[in-house]
Amino acid sequence: MACWLEWSPEAIEDIESIATYIERDSPWFSQIVASKIVSTAESIPLNPEMGRVVPEIGRKNIRERFVYSYRVIYQIEPERALVVAVIHGSRLLQPVIRRVEGNI
Repeated sequence: MACWLEWSPEAIEDIESIATYIERDSPWFSQIVASKIVSTAESIPLNPEMGRVVPEIGRKNIRERFVYSYRVIYQIEPERALVVAVIHGSRLLQPVIRRVEGNI
């Protein structure tokens, strides 16, 4: 089931914030992390069901892939995969749940 990839504005802001935070200590590693997040997300349309179902949400169409300690959370729709958030694994998921509910 191939589809196309779309980024929510919030997910783009998430990546920018992550890169800015890491850049304070290592501009080089900041670029590596951001690039890896983007390349992982770009592989989602080839096999959208490859990611695991987000346990806190429990819906089959809301999945996640891991990049280092970050969760790339996306919603599978008939013709697209929408990246709704990129968050650190230690962050609470409640704000992301509200994003997902806003996209349904």
